[in-house]
Amino acid sequence: MTETDVAIIGGGINGGSTGLELAKNGLNVTIIDKNFICRGASGVNAGTLTMHMTRAQLIPYAKKGWELWMNTSEWLSKEIDVEKKNGLCLAFTEDEEKLLIERSKIRKYYGADISIISIKEAQRIDPNINSSIKCAAFCEMDGYVSANQTGNAYSKALKENKVKILENYDVSKIDYHKNKYVIIFKNGEKLTASSIILATGVNLEKTLKLLQINIKIKCLPQQLIVSERMPKIMDTVITVANGKLSLKQFKNGTVLIGGGWPGIGNIEDNYTETKPENLIGNMMLACHAIPRLKSSRVARVWLGLEAETDDAMPIIGEIPNYENAYVIGSIHSGYTSGPYMGKLLAEKILGKDIDLSLFDIKRFL
Repeated sequence: MTETDVAIIGGGINGGSTGLELAKNGLNVTIIDKNFICRGASGVNAGTLTMHMTRAQLIPYAKKGWELWMNTSEWLSKEIDVEKKNGLCLAFTEDEEKLLIERSKIRKYYGADISIISIKEAQRIDPNINSSIKCAAFCEMDGYVSANQTGNAYSKALKENKVKILENYDVSKIDYHKNKYVIIFKNGEKLTASSIILATGVNLEKTLKLLQINIKIKCLPQQLIVSERMPKIMDTVITVANGKLSLKQFKNGTVLIGGGWPGIGNIEDNYTETKPENLIGNMMLACHAIPRLKSSRVARVWLGLEAETDDAMPIIGEIPNYENAYVIGSIHSGYTSGPYMGKLLAEKILGKDIDLSLFDIKRFL
């Protein structure tokens, strides 16, 4: 049996960011993942960094997360592709225009620097958007991360800060005795920890049950599409007022199409399947936003499993009835906010006066 100060179950962006901050402050940290670091949702995500798709109450956290992503060389790695881009959210109908104006107003109230601009102004920013839009919301605080690079970046940074990483370790039981946690793995090995953090994404409902905590975590199997390489057709991150599109073009010419069109999937069987009618709907909406995309072809389709609570707000903070037990997960637009949310939880664990009451798990108990 081995020992550690802090055991983090789940090695995605949430668990990795928390563990990295704790290790930099002198704690002995072990991160456990049933697969590989950032190879779940964190590794197959669209990687969009945006205020347009972030829930209004989370804007202050998303802004801090965005700033961290723009300075990864200072806290994570130089070996990860992060692009700062302008963001445009498009409205095509009068109803969408009203919706976009209202949502932008609310997000601006919470601190997002979003402005409503005319068709002409939007086309000056990105000439290839559909000329039939009613208006657009503009924000300079946008961009993307190449999600397939996050695993290597986090793994290297964690090891450089002496974090022990246990990959392909599946947790079967957690015993709590005399303020210590004994984590028992399916292979029979054990790990003792003074503190424990659950950061298991869509598996959070199952993991919390190991501590007799019962809450519902939805599993959303989101489809993603990437095009073949093509000449430059856009230089912004595009979203739409109805919230069902995210669109960006990478340096290599491929265009990533996402936005939450669901496929079929469940965590019990680790099963995912595409839903053709939703793929077609997503592609049609993307081509409507950027008409030049019609000349391209689909290169690949895949699914990522997204976690969501009943109120679509994160759960971050202490787990009731246990000493030194914490949870972090279900962060809406989690790629944008994830690093900062992890940093906040780490600061809370380190004894700083951090208010996480907005994300308290007790609201579900």
